[in-house]
Amino acid sequence: MEQYKKDFIEFMIECDVLKFGDFVTKSGRKTPFFINTGFYRSGMQLKKLGEFYAQELNASFNEDFDILFGPAYKGIPLSVTASIAMADLYNKNVNYCSNRKEIKDHGDKGILLGSPINDGDKVVIIEDVTTAGTSIKETMPILKEQGNVDVLGLVVSVDRMERGNGEKSALKEIAETYGIKTTSIVTMAEVIEHLYNKPLNGKIIIDDEIKARIDEYYKEYGAK
Repeated sequence: MEQYKKDFIEFMIECDVLKFGDFVTKSGRKTPFFINTGFYRSGMQLKKLGEFYAQELNASFNEDFDILFGPAYKGIPLSVTASIAMADLYNKNVNYCSNRKEIKDHGDKGILLGSPINDGDKVVIIEDVTTAGTSIKETMPILKEQGNVDVLGLVVSVDRMERGNGEKSALKEIAETYGIKTTSIVTMAEVIEHLYNKPLNGKIIIDDEIKARIDEYYKEYGAK
């Protein structure tokens, strides 16, 4: 596993973004782990988060894209901080763009914030965590309305590796439905590999009990 992935897993723990215990997802699933990206709150945290995204973008798309598109609302700061990190880490000038939930009819009119999107632009969508693919279903028509746009793929922070609407993971469903590449900074399998029975700051994050509960969860909800 690449070092930046290990660092990102520990970063999520330190920021209280990744937690283990008893939780219920929006879909009603009882889960032993929970990812709440709303806990990235400080400037330093967002700076580091953007750097992790930039490293994954560089690894998966080889800097060969023009625009980072962050769906409103959580994708807006992600597109901004990751585009800054692409400039800082790789000297790559990537534009950011997001959508408004409501179209403005005055001043800066239209549905887009940030960079315009033109024919031939290569776009990567950036999100936090994708579970059902609803956001992408809303986003793709917006991008295609801008012209002959080449949507290369989607990057998220964590692949939960559980079923989406069918038997496959949400990321695999999105990749097959739209013909794009989907990737994540880390997968839950990598999280478990890095944390299981290994101390982090003197504490075991995933012990035998939590590991057994995760295994049971994936028996029921794991993607095929």
